[in-house]
Amino acid sequence: MQDQYADTEWNDALRKAGILPPKPPPEKEPEAEPISATITKDGTKDYATMSLDELDDFEDEDSEFFEEFKRKRLAEMKETVLKRRFGEVLEISGVDYVQEVNNAGEGVWVVLHLYKQGVPLCALINRHLTGLARKFADVKFVKSIANTCIPNFPDASLPAIFIYYEGNLRKQIIGALDFGGMSLTEDALEFILAQEKVVKTEFECDPRISGAGNRTQVSTIYGRRKADSDEEED
Repeated sequence: MQDQYADTEWNDALRKAGILPPKPPPEKEPEAEPISATITKDGTKDYATMSLDELDDFEDEDSEFFEEFKRKRLAEMKETVLKRRFGEVLEISGVDYVQEVNNAGEGVWVVLHLYKQGVPLCALINRHLTGLARKFADVKFVKSIANTCIPNFPDASLPAIFIYYEGNLRKQIIGALDFGGMSLTEDALEFILAQEKVVKTEFECDPRISGAGNRTQVSTIYGRRKADSDEEED
């Protein structure tokens, strides 16, 4: 049977004669959905809030501008991922040392804590490192029982922190005296790491510095204290 809605001369003639019903109106093509884009107060598009897929829809407006803008957005996204790549303290042994420390990667700071169970200051530093690892998730914090990582490492040198950048040793902090003993706070440890550019801190002064009267100076790296009061003139 012939399709009465087919667009033919015969069907047109039959419609004119009233034998066939009129053709139904053509279906409208669905309108393209508007691209979701944040509009600023002055009515312009806020490209900074768009995803990379949304930016693709606008690149014809200024292809050179959008290619550069997309490159910057992609770099920012990669940087954000890198900043959140760690976030916890990793326990390692000697067999993991090369992979986790020396081969940590380009642009990566590693803070390695050698400790011994049952030593209060070692336990304190491990607690502080847990907090700092969450705060500075772009830094790789690792810990290891000293003699499982470095055989015959002397107990007298514990706790010990070794700071690496891109696999190279940059600083070592050895023994309880260098940390200032059990008075060490998480803020003070953050300040110590900041002096080596491992982290960025808001502290302008060492949190271990006390009092106004007789001032106490604390080395920015070590916990050794020395009197800094003015000597009386004879």
